[in-house]
Amino acid sequence: MEYVAVIVPSLGVGLVFFFAMKAIFNADRAEREALARAEKEADDRNSGIS
Repeated sequence: MEYVAVIVPSLGVGLVFFFAMKAIFNADRAEREALARAEKEADDRNSGIS
């Protein structure tokens, strides 16, 4: 039982780290997709002007 008490805090911190990094990467991906859409819309508008 003492082995479990030693390992559980490390596993907990590891899980928190995993989910935090997953959230950060998902937010970054969404931001990149939004930026790509905005740039494409700006290019589409500018190409029609010339």
